[in-house]
Amino acid sequence: MRRLRDLLNQGDVDRLRFHVQWISFGLLVYGGQVAVALGNSLPTFACPFTPARGGTCYLFALQHQLNLGWKDVLGGRGLGLGIGLLTFLAFFVVLNKAWCGFVCPLGTLQDWAMRLRARLGLRPAAYRARTFAQLSWLKWGLLAATLVVPLAMANPLLGLPRLSSDWATAWCQVCPARTILSAAGGEAAQLAVDFSSVTLLSLTSVGMGVTGVVLVGMFVKDRFFCFFCPMSALQQTFALLGLLRLRKRGGACTRCGDCHRACDMGLTSIADEVLKADMVVDDCMLCLKCVAACPEDRVLEATLAGLPIYQSTSRGFFARAARRFPRER
Repeated sequence: MRRLRDLLNQGDVDRLRFHVQWISFGLLVYGGQVAVALGNSLPTFACPFTPARGGTCYLFALQHQLNLGWKDVLGGRGLGLGIGLLTFLAFFVVLNKAWCGFVCPLGTLQDWAMRLRARLGLRPAAYRARTFAQLSWLKWGLLAATLVVPLAMANPLLGLPRLSSDWATAWCQVCPARTILSAAGGEAAQLAVDFSSVTLLSLTSVGMGVTGVVLVGMFVKDRFFCFFCPMSALQQTFALLGLLRLRKRGGACTRCGDCHRACDMGLTSIADEVLKADMVVDDCMLCLKCVAACPEDRVLEATLAGLPIYQSTSRGFFARAARRFPRER
């Protein structure tokens, strides 16, 4: 057992993640062609506008399920909303926020852009601490809007008239996954502005603008869109329920900063926090690159249902460094 644990701890989690990502990308973008159907409550971007998708993002279903009057909450439609949420949680609790770090197709495309940028010798941009703090709230605002808009279609809120049916999937109309993943799946029709109504014209125009910003941003900043992603905010809401955890023994931490430098999201708490054990914080995507970058024994570890599955060790750190930077003979 100890040999197996040492072997795992000396492994290259980034290489494992690369393979999991391209397999997940294939299943979620093209899986429908081989009868893969993972349902419509996935805790990751699997765009319903991609023809051959292997599953559907929960935010799409949630917008439809929330389009119900207050009197219907305790009825059949409210039951459907509850079942959808429980299905989402059943998927989510196993991997926790690693759905973002290992599975999300849009996140995978951003990582591939990062690899391309590195091959071209281009350095990524970095946010200042103040900008980072300001951006962290944007995804929560987008999540709130995603939840409130369908409710405002079925109920007059704050004395305002109810919204028209053109707002049914407002988030999807501006989401860059609709255009980018659909194009990756061979569907070019989403790369256009919808002129059928003023509302859809406005939403899809914003969507095309967001798409352009994200396509440029992913070559400038690591995981550029993840800072604004409402799915990330929804995941963080239920992160305490996740079986996969990232834990830290702060008392043994030397605060060398290697974990922070390895983090694609630029989180400083992973290096600075020495009192809390739970490191699954807002914006963490559980990619586990910080664990691989830590040179100290068992300072950082990933656990599944309380059992350690990947730990930082000095042997593992130097083994990975030797593979990455082999000595010249």
